[in-house]
Amino acid sequence: MATTGYLNPDYAASLAEFGRPLGLPRSGGTLLVRAIPGSLDLDAMGPYPLFCCGDWSKLPEDLANLPENLVSVVLVTDPFASIDPLTLEGAFSHGLTRYKDHHIIDLEVSLEDSACSHHLRNARSALARLTVEEIEEPRSGLEVWSGLYRELISRHGLTGISRFSRESFAIQLRVPGLAAFQARDDAGEVVGMVLWYCQGAVGYYHLAAYSPRGYAAKASYALFWECADRLRGRVRWLSLGAGAGGTSDAGDGLTRFKRGWSPLTRPVYLGRHVLNPGLYAELHRGRPAGGFFPAYRAPIATVA
Repeated sequence: MATTGYLNPDYAASLAEFGRPLGLPRSGGTLLVRAIPGSLDLDAMGPYPLFCCGDWSKLPEDLANLPENLVSVVLVTDPFASIDPLTLEGAFSHGLTRYKDHHIIDLEVSLEDSACSHHLRNARSALARLTVEEIEEPRSGLEVWSGLYRELISRHGLTGISRFSRESFAIQLRVPGLAAFQARDDAGEVVGMVLWYCQGAVGYYHLAAYSPRGYAAKASYALFWECADRLRGRVRWLSLGAGAGGTSDAGDGLTRFKRGWSPLTRPVYLGRHVLNPGLYAELHRGRPAGGFFPAYRAPIATVA
């Protein structure tokens, strides 16, 4: 059976500029192998934003049989991982710790019943001004999407892997299971787009981007409302992810937006595994102690 979404090897391939994809033969997941700055050594991370695999029960065996030249592995688990975290925890030398709560929509419940009144008002208002349509061939929207995403990069100062390149998007828009939707205003201009990856019973919110006119028209509310309606029947659940940053902040705008669609959440976990303890200790010697993992990649504060 063909894999879709984050499970499909093409998704990991779209992130190849951040690491060489390494398939895990037993579980069916993929890691990204990357060079450690200032060193000849290598480590690995799960694909952004989530590590998914077909058989979670086989992941411990995969971790135990990784190449010996890797120093460490870090990954964020799928909120719909079909395994008890306590069962998986022993596979990670430095633990499997609760990281964030991801917001979930149950599509068997009407948004009229699950969404808050604020979101209902904004969705109705936006839908009166915008037309939402699914893009039959997502790859055809590459140029428009890239332009909208440049606006997102500029607005939020995105850096690192979440910045994505045009080349990365060219691959992502071809990954099986992608559902792409766009909103047009009265002039026919595309003012916002949302991308989802559908895997089995779950549609994972991947990315969204809007033009200045899209922000003003509250296109996000129109798009999410229509996406939920049109994906109903294809998937049971929508996984919206969490807020921005490394911690869950109930007050940040993105968290409020996602929480407003449904009260349901599922946790994701941060898996931290060291394969070479001696080299790991050597690499982070002299760096301040803290919770960052791997410690040798912790940002170093500079004095201006």
